[in-house]
Amino acid sequence: MYATIRIVSVAMAVLTALGAGPALAQHGGHGHGDHAGQSGTTPHARAEACSREFEAVIADGRGFGMAFAADQHGYPGPLHVLELKERLGLTSAQETQMRALMEAMFAESRPKSARLLASEARLRALFGAGGVDEAAVRAAVAEVEVARREVRLVHLLTHVRTRALLTEAQIAAYTEVRWPAR
Repeated sequence: MYATIRIVSVAMAVLTALGAGPALAQHGGHGHGDHAGQSGTTPHARAEACSREFEAVIADGRGFGMAFAADQHGYPGPLHVLELKERLGLTSAQETQMRALMEAMFAESRPKSARLLASEARLRALFGAGGVDEAAVRAAVAEVEVARREVRLVHLLTHVRTRALLTEAQIAAYTEVRWPAR
């Protein structure tokens, strides 16, 4: 039961962070039942793998889709800009600024991410202990969402700062590479 609650909690968090709708999040994009998908693993096994990836990425201070709304609309983050520095024609000054932004983002996001992961763990432990009441669930979820908001703000605001350092031509080139259908 603990594993199922954990999978659902993390899958909901991941799908919410990625902007998926509640119905998709509730059913993991598949019908009812625990059958194997095309990859040969069950939906729950895939959700558990996604949970582990989410925890590792978030613990490292990265956003795991938390700044997706910014990125897809021409507000790139410094990590991806640095990955594409030749394609974007970054100047040495821009590269230095991007590295500084990225370092600052990680320095701010890692402790906030640790709080998010700890609050998620407390929520899971609450259910794992049994005897959960509505007030305790509300308080635990509020704690998770405050922590999530803080992590997400770090990433979104870094994307805003990143865009301010790029030219319109660089932003257009970035968008063309990352979002070719736009």
